[in-house]
Amino acid sequence: MARAVVIGGGIGGLATAQALQARGWAVDVLEERDLAPVGAGLAVAPNALRALDTVGLGDAVRERAAIGTGGIRTWRGRWIMPTDVDEMRRRFGDTIAIVPRAELMEILSGGAVAPAIHTRTRAVLTDAGDRDRPARITADDGREWEADLVVAADGIRSHTRETLFPGHPGPVHSGFTTWRLITEGVDASVSAESWGPDGSVGIMPLADGRVYLYAMSRVPAHTPAGDERAGLLRRFGRWHDPIPQVIDRADPGAVLRNDVWHMATPLPAHHRGRVAVVGDAAHAMTPNLGQGACQAIEDAVVLAHAVGKGDAVPERLPAYTAARLPRTSAIVRRSAAVGRMSLVRNPLGRALRDNGTVLTLRLLPSLFFGPVEETLGWRPPTDGSRPERSARYGA
Repeated sequence: MARAVVIGGGIGGLATAQALQARGWAVDVLEERDLAPVGAGLAVAPNALRALDTVGLGDAVRERAAIGTGGIRTWRGRWIMPTDVDEMRRRFGDTIAIVPRAELMEILSGGAVAPAIHTRTRAVLTDAGDRDRPARITADDGREWEADLVVAADGIRSHTRETLFPGHPGPVHSGFTTWRLITEGVDASVSAESWGPDGSVGIMPLADGRVYLYAMSRVPAHTPAGDERAGLLRRFGRWHDPIPQVIDRADPGAVLRNDVWHMATPLPAHHRGRVAVVGDAAHAMTPNLGQGACQAIEDAVVLAHAVGKGDAVPERLPAYTAARLPRTSAIVRRSAAVGRMSLVRNPLGRALRDNGTVLTLRLLPSLFFGPVEETLGWRPPTDGSRPERSARYGA
């Protein structure tokens, strides 16, 4: 039986563990921290749902999700790009599934993967391996692993990536800062992102009646933080309903703030030796397309397909890079461009952007839907051994 070691127990690492186990691999997941519930909400787009279907987990997400569509409004509430659930289903076979991040992590860490997860285990790659020798990983406590495949899923500050590609510049600050929160007791029936003079705000109702809000603004990196909820109300308190109400009802201590960094320079490859790099470690991106977690899930199933049952891993990994590097690099660029467009400050520039988007959707919809089709229309590789749609979770 082929053996893999996954460094990092986030979404990309756990999804990869699920995908490899589904193909008969023995897997160990080494996570430096506890798998405690963190984060706020998450959008799982149709492309990622298809990827999860290949490991039998797509319906588990759908069952816990609220429907999202990704429409865009101005900060005063006028629709720039209206939501259309039926059109999304027609084009992609699914809507966007909005779930709490903690619930997605619970799904990915369950089943046969659960016993393979080693928390509080800080591990480093000591040998990337090659055709004639396995890769080696060493933990701080002295434990060692040999593996046919190592998966670097250790996030945007990946030490494994730095070991493999020491000359790469790594992530750079995007110029943006984001805030995320979940609140309750507010009526918000429509998911949408709003663009205005101080940034952008997304509202996404969750299936349990709570509301997920995320916001983005141009803030220099490492700007000192104060009362984050009060700061959000200063920036967005005069925007259209229910944005002020959602912020006002948030627990001040539960507002998550993060400077946004991304991989503006693509890696030269997504593998080296017997090591594959997935998720933010390979292609960290701004959140503007909602594709960070989705691309990590895609990585997982494409990698598992590329390495198969585990024979000749070094010869198989170039196919993983060939499949993932061009796609993820394009999405990183596209996401950053949408971020810049959403944060235009000049009133005339915002008017031109908003009216131009409306006219484009009316007169030349292919200019808009072309890139969307490229992102959401992706389908996972298949060898015909699994159904197109997953079975019910736990069935």
